[in-house]
Amino acid sequence: MVKLMAGLLALVLLAVAGVGGWYLYKKQPVRSGVVELQNLQGNVTVRYDERGVPHITADNEADLYRALGYVHAQDRLFQLEMVRRLANGELAEVLGPKLLDVDKLFRTLGLREHAKKVVAAMDRNAPESRALLSYIDGINQWQDSHRAPLEFDILGIPQQPFTPEDTYAVGGYLAYSFAAAFRTEPLMTFIRDKLGPDYLRAFDVDWHPEGVLTPIAGMTPDAWNSLQRVAGVSLQASELGGIPLLEGSNAWAVSGRRTASGSPMLAGDPHISFSAPSVWYEAHLSTPEFELFGHFQALNPMALLGHNHDFGWSLTMFQNDDVDFIAEQVNPDNPQQVWHQGNWVDMVSRTELIQVKGAPPERMVVRTTPQGPVINDAFKESLGTRPISMWWAFYATENPAIRGFYELNRADTLDKAREASSKLHAPGLNIVWANAEGDIGWWAAAKLPLRPQGVNPTFILDAAKGEADKPGFYAFRFNPQEENPARGYIVSANHQPLPKSGVPVPGYYNLPDRAQRLDTLLNTPNMKWTSVETRKLMLDVNNNYGPRILRNLLPAMNAVVTDPNEKAFMEPLTNWDGTYDEGSIAATLFTQMMYELAKAAFADELGPVQFANLLETRALDFALPLLVADNNSPWWDDVSTPAKESHFETTRIAWSNTLKHLQGLYGTSLLDWRWGVAHTLTHGHPLGRQKPLDKIFNVGPFQVPGGRETPNNLSGSLGPAPWAVTSGPSTRRVIDFADAGKAVGINPLGQSGVWPDKHYADQAEKYAKGEFVRMWLDEADVIARTASTLTLRPAR
Repeated sequence: MVKLMAGLLALVLLAVAGVGGWYLYKKQPVRSGVVELQNLQGNVTVRYDERGVPHITADNEADLYRALGYVHAQDRLFQLEMVRRLANGELAEVLGPKLLDVDKLFRTLGLREHAKKVVAAMDRNAPESRALLSYIDGINQWQDSHRAPLEFDILGIPQQPFTPEDTYAVGGYLAYSFAAAFRTEPLMTFIRDKLGPDYLRAFDVDWHPEGVLTPIAGMTPDAWNSLQRVAGVSLQASELGGIPLLEGSNAWAVSGRRTASGSPMLAGDPHISFSAPSVWYEAHLSTPEFELFGHFQALNPMALLGHNHDFGWSLTMFQNDDVDFIAEQVNPDNPQQVWHQGNWVDMVSRTELIQVKGAPPERMVVRTTPQGPVINDAFKESLGTRPISMWWAFYATENPAIRGFYELNRADTLDKAREASSKLHAPGLNIVWANAEGDIGWWAAAKLPLRPQGVNPTFILDAAKGEADKPGFYAFRFNPQEENPARGYIVSANHQPLPKSGVPVPGYYNLPDRAQRLDTLLNTPNMKWTSVETRKLMLDVNNNYGPRILRNLLPAMNAVVTDPNEKAFMEPLTNWDGTYDEGSIAATLFTQMMYELAKAAFADELGPVQFANLLETRALDFALPLLVADNNSPWWDDVSTPAKESHFETTRIAWSNTLKHLQGLYGTSLLDWRWGVAHTLTHGHPLGRQKPLDKIFNVGPFQVPGGRETPNNLSGSLGPAPWAVTSGPSTRRVIDFADAGKAVGINPLGQSGVWPDKHYADQAEKYAKGEFVRMWLDEADVIARTASTLTLRPAR
């Protein structure tokens, strides 16, 4: 009897396993066979290589982009769904009340409303519009004919058709994700107006004309609280929605006279938050008139990165300030009017209804001034407070970005690349470009606003003083840019650019250390760059940030650390050269010390919410070197104690807390404090936040080198150890135009977003080790590397 029961149980388990296996099998991508599609004019061949990258060959562009949409959907439908829901403010409908604040923020931004206006005015006969409509049709045809991905079943997501409005709304999200203003401007204004200029001295908020390679009335506590919520929810959007934020980037182009091959070399690695699936979808597109190996983002048929045998380009964030927060002046006789250009003007209101899973719908009113949406209306803290509106270049310009990238995908000359770049108005992007003919170029692509004299947009602007007025925009020729410079190379690393026009470009630029490191190495005398040497540079893990802080900090530490055991723990810092390799003990000590120093200096004045926001801004990276160089800074004093602490006392407290924290984690042996142990990368899936789903969908952890603002910019927030790497190179690409068919790159995770597809995470370990793979472009290589072929043919 026992044997019979055991046998029956085994059969039941096998049946369950079989049903489960069949269930997952039916949701996997189909990469071979013949499929009929509506609206095709001819057959399309999709050859998949060993990494799952589709090489799509069609007779015309409409078929090409329809096929791209189809294969993009079968590999990444859940990602496409999540990013459109985030942009449209519809995450709470499937993820519940915890996403309600995120939806409120994006309904307030009005990306969906703006997208409707853009599509209504769209010229549907323009080539970029035809490409977009074909691509969307391909996505919908896949969705209509296949079972939904596993995540749809788990979350109960209803399938709905994708639209061009979704593409434009997602484009708005990408522009928003560049905007450091959400986190920085309220914080800087708080420090200026509530703490005073002496406290502001520790932050670098001014334009530097020499380059880097060489108080507001009516702001109540409730108003500050509402802006703090805006900053916090801005971060929550990516963390809970699982949609990557754009964080930074490297790109450089080297002319043929500095390369071993005699042809230009292009390298680029945009820095974006890590996620599962990864942000880029690779595809090789080909028609008789057009060919491109492109990197695509969700719901965009235009490659944002790309190359072929003739030319290629990469992107970095320009990081110009294209968002202003404006404290509006309200009419005391009519609270629904604000002062604008000499008149009282009515605010416009609309009502948004947000569906919430497991809870009643939420109704909210969004007000808009002539400057833009009232951003602090989203949260109850703002009720009865001074409205803060948001001016955004994304809304204030024509911004034909889809057309610009369509042209950039085909820009084989300097003139064409320059013209395409001029059509990218917001967000600000650096286009670094090269071609096989020998040209290299860089254009800071953005519409730069004219501002009143003396206005610093790092702070919230006062409408009553006319600070928010903008008479127009500079012409594109005034933007920072270079073509074929005499030095023989161009480097872009999110640093403050130096326009030849002399026009200041306020922004939220990164530390200069990464750019200076790249610039120094690229300028190595007599160096002839090869693909191998370029890859080494891309993986470099050194900068001067740590050593230049320690030059001022170590004397104070030596004065206050008298215990011999503590002195021994300081030893790795005394000779550290700023290298963040996996075996570095100094990198661990320094990073923990920077957190403890920031906490000891800033947290008492700012409070927990503002301090948490500070940790997420680039302003902190600039502040720490200035702080340690200023022994008389008011930040050194702990305002929560009756005594007045000096920089010596605060440094002693920070060092003591550093040792206490690290010893609590790793013991008392310095050998166990290696950077690789404390610094790890996990690719997180939106469902991976819920155990045990993290064991299924997340990938990692991997011990990785690199750090904040090293060329290999594997980094995260400055917090206590251990450190989760949250952003870094979203791909690494190196192209020698002597033979672009041998270009190399890497995907941080894998081409597919469908678990447990073999291409879900097949590149993750190689990426963590700093390895590269070939991006097949030559026809002979594509044939040799074809693992399977899918044929799409017109439906009969």
